[in-house]
Amino acid sequence: MRPAMLKCWIEAMRLRTLPVSLAGVVAACGYALLDGGFDPVAAVLCAAFAILAQVASNFANEYYDYTAGLDRAGRDGPRRGVTEGDITPRAMLRATYIALGLACMTGLSLVAWGGWWLIIAGVFIALGALAYSTGPYPLSRHGWGEVAVVVFFGIVPVCLTYYVQCGHCTAAVAMGSVAVGLMGANVLVVNNYRDRDDDLAVGKRTLAVRAGRRAVRSLYLLNGCVAVALVLPLWRTMPAAARLIPAVYLAIHVALWRALGRREGAAINPLLGLTAMAMLLYAVAFAVAAAAVS
Repeated sequence: MRPAMLKCWIEAMRLRTLPVSLAGVVAACGYALLDGGFDPVAAVLCAAFAILAQVASNFANEYYDYTAGLDRAGRDGPRRGVTEGDITPRAMLRATYIALGLACMTGLSLVAWGGWWLIIAGVFIALGALAYSTGPYPLSRHGWGEVAVVVFFGIVPVCLTYYVQCGHCTAAVAMGSVAVGLMGANVLVVNNYRDRDDDLAVGKRTLAVRAGRRAVRSLYLLNGCVAVALVLPLWRTMPAAARLIPAVYLAIHVALWRALGRREGAAINPLLGLTAMAMLLYAVAFAVAAAAVS
């Protein structure tokens, strides 16, 4: 594969968003460490599954948005290989199903830890990856994208990753999964905030289109604050130094929220990656703190 083509495929993977899928797995490992059930092999397999599933979802989004006429050349967001003619639609569709197939094979290996019912969970996740962009009611085109992120990048990965390691789930893990999901939803909030005018022009009814930029910017702030509030009971049981972690995350979150209100168009792009990285760094810090006290 030529270097230029390889670059196009890497861009199609949307590397800036991949910390979102990793954060849920890392956070779940933190909970597993606290409860004495951490399993590094299961954790690595969960991380691989999460990344592959997200890559499949990103490929599917690019293919189905192109075929529906929802992406245009020269957009403010990152370059879209299919729209710009760098990658053929057929190649992108094939890559979608290859990534999805690899995710499913990885998920099958987790049956050894979680039991055969994980196959049902895997089918649910695969359908969710596609339902975001296609099907009779594509979630991303009707204002439900942020909810999908909370479910598939928060609740599902955190709870399942914890379950395959510990064999059960707890209320604290469930609350933490929602917190991670809200942090992840903010990545999509930034994306749709930037793309609002383009999406409105092509009839894509994202939450930013339906509610307006001011409302979704307020939602960005609210999501981060609620996420921290949900996990405060757990942080109160941690050493004093560790309790600074949610405060630092919140300070970064507020700074990014303020920056979002001062930028337009392509200038917003770095905030998408920074929002995702803040989420991952929070999850890593939590896991490190959990390892220190376990």
